[in-house]
Amino acid sequence: MNKKFKLIFILLFLVLFIPFSFAQQQEILLAKLKMISEGLFEILEGRGARGGVYIGYDGVLLIDSKMDKKSVDETIEGIKKITDKPIKYLINTHSDADHIDGNQYISQPVTFIAHESCRKEFFHPRRDGTPSDWNKPELMPFLPSITFRDQMSLYLGPKRVELWYFGIGHTTSDTVVYFREEKIAFIGDQIFLDRPQVIHSYKGGNSFEHVKTLTRMLETLGAEQFCSGHSEIADRKTIMKHIAEMKERQGKVKSLIERNKSLEEIRNEFKQSEIILIGTIYKEVKRSN
Repeated sequence: MNKKFKLIFILLFLVLFIPFSFAQQQEILLAKLKMISEGLFEILEGRGARGGVYIGYDGVLLIDSKMDKKSVDETIEGIKKITDKPIKYLINTHSDADHIDGNQYISQPVTFIAHESCRKEFFHPRRDGTPSDWNKPELMPFLPSITFRDQMSLYLGPKRVELWYFGIGHTTSDTVVYFREEKIAFIGDQIFLDRPQVIHSYKGGNSFEHVKTLTRMLETLGAEQFCSGHSEIADRKTIMKHIAEMKERQGKVKSLIERNKSLEEIRNEFKQSEIILIGTIYKEVKRSN
């Protein structure tokens, strides 16, 4: 093989193989962090709900924290492969275990932020009435130390991240984390697309308020993509469809109640997967009468 042919072979290797190898490596590094915009990622896989990561000018912002040490460690390792900037903030969108239990496994100094009602709900008894683990003194450092009521702004260098509260819905404390330039919002569990909506009545959630809250969100924000805890990214039309389906269920339940149908009879008018939500709507209608 002459020198000229060898040189051509080496150049072809550099051009073809190395970029392919790098692309493979990047795919591996980002297996649990899906880029949705420059510096903005969804946290996938692991135990717990989907969350978010924003790589800012002077630090990293996390949205929700999974629910066990392994998942938290995997998330942090994934972030380290993308940036050496420290994690500065963690926003809990609401108080469900699959969004907050991972707080306690964040070893580096982090400021935890949530709606004021979310911090209160950390201490709320579980669905079965047993006490919350967050009453334990050793977990105090991992509670939200900064809370807000209606809206607040957070800055990572020049980057502004907006936190909004639009009202009761899935719980009493659902926060929307809005990236205005990207037109992307992280909304926690305010929508479920692969199953009927979950409303935590025991935490003060309400399906009728849920509809109003989502409507206010669409009227206020110009977001075009909505990242949630248990569904693929949704657009505005999908959110509007979700609202319409909720209203349709509520209207049907109201109509059946007016015809003096029992809860069991009403449930028989819906799919098996809707039974829990229909029971919630039924109780809300009866309480309002």
